[in-house]
Amino acid sequence: MLFPKANRPIWEAAIPGYNLFIWLKITKKPWWWIFLLIFPGVNFLMVMIMSVNLANAFNQRKNSDTYLAFFLPFVYLPKLAFDKDIKFVGPEDVSEKKKSGSTEWRDAILFAIVAASIIRTYVFEAYTIPTGSMEKSLLIGDFLFVSKVAYGPKSPQTPLAIPFVHHTIPFFNSKSYTEILNLPYFRLPGFGSVERNDVVVFNFPAGDTVILDMQDRSYEDIVREITFQYRRNDLQAGNKQLSAEQYDREARDAIWKNKEMSIRPVDKRENYVKRCVAVAGDTIRIENGVLYVNSEIAYIPPRMQYKYYVRTKDWLNQNRMKSSFDINYADLQKVGGTPGYIIPLTVEGYKKMQKFPTVIDLEPYLKKGGDPTNRVFPNNKNYKYSEDNFGPLWIPKAGVTVPVSPENIAPFVRIINTYEGNTLKVADNQVFINGKAVTEYTFKMNYYWLMGDNRHNSLDSRFWGFVPEDHIVGKASFIWLSLDQDLGITEGKIRWDRMFTWIE
Repeated sequence: MLFPKANRPIWEAAIPGYNLFIWLKITKKPWWWIFLLIFPGVNFLMVMIMSVNLANAFNQRKNSDTYLAFFLPFVYLPKLAFDKDIKFVGPEDVSEKKKSGSTEWRDAILFAIVAASIIRTYVFEAYTIPTGSMEKSLLIGDFLFVSKVAYGPKSPQTPLAIPFVHHTIPFFNSKSYTEILNLPYFRLPGFGSVERNDVVVFNFPAGDTVILDMQDRSYEDIVREITFQYRRNDLQAGNKQLSAEQYDREARDAIWKNKEMSIRPVDKRENYVKRCVAVAGDTIRIENGVLYVNSEIAYIPPRMQYKYYVRTKDWLNQNRMKSSFDINYADLQKVGGTPGYIIPLTVEGYKKMQKFPTVIDLEPYLKKGGDPTNRVFPNNKNYKYSEDNFGPLWIPKAGVTVPVSPENIAPFVRIINTYEGNTLKVADNQVFINGKAVTEYTFKMNYYWLMGDNRHNSLDSRFWGFVPEDHIVGKASFIWLSLDQDLGITEGKIRWDRMFTWIE
């Protein structure tokens, strides 16, 4: 209805893609803007800008018209179309008109938002390391550039969102996005695929359900912890023991009743960074802390850490430990009433610590048996795994069909139910998928196994399982700044030796 008013034939409005080109022609904007409409997320912003330009061409140039066309184009443009008094006058000629300061700022900000959104979503993005799970390969306070093109950028699945805000609006503690429009997973071609030993940024797979004041922990892990506590309390009190399902239901009901919760789509889950130690089709196992991939000892990063029990003659000085071993203050964990510590050390740090005058003995901090709280994947009492003795476990690969039964289904439950959108039930010694009894399953996606280089201080795949390919964000490539949280500016806060270095 607007095209004929602008002296264009109505059929031009009916041809997808071409109609956008004519829209730009009507408003005398560059033809190449049409390429900006390709990028999900950015394209919505561009349509809002184009709506303002269209209103301008119909002589609707008051501030109220600008705001309505920008924020409510789906309401404002039909209003123009049905208004018989609206006349097309063409876009305002600004070649000889001096822009006001506010207009120049507005245009500059909009251009910057569009450009930065494309770069951030489809090329690279800046991240910071908030936890020590990758030390000493990556340190708390490292600022990274993460390449989106390394594996191919994935388009936003929730494109209607406030730019540059991940999932929560700062200070307001409310969602920064809406799920009115939810797009399917799509990844553009990249320079390669995820390979073993890559340092990868990904959306936290277990972060779909979040307790807002405990976002650093997995919801399912908290449920298991509360369930274990309920069962232990009843046992100690001599009460009747309930079934596992009843305890689980009680724990979930208590959480949802007493905590503020959020359900997040894939692209709005927390970003984690870990090392990919195994790809789809690999088999992993861990024996006494040593990782094996396909029966061979896995790559050992140069600065990987394990925890050790360190018995000393006297208490250690944290400043001395910081300067001599680069041990963070928070990592110097005292044990017992006599001088002793649990300390994370690299191989080099271990050899150095052995020669330290006050050290009596060092021994590895290893967990032998199963975890009674079922915190370790696959979170099933039939799998007697610990973070240091684990597997063997096969990593699912797209297109591969495997036999399934009540005995072996535990590692694949979340894949089948959550990541690949089926309904799974185990009953009468049978596995039912989408209501049908089955004895095999074919995986739709590739999966990966990711672990932190700080092996005893990392919430990784050992606790929540596989990382689906649609959760992969990009490859951590480059450190551009590094700040030490324990030191002041004059004490060496800036780690100059880490700046502008590639990540191994």
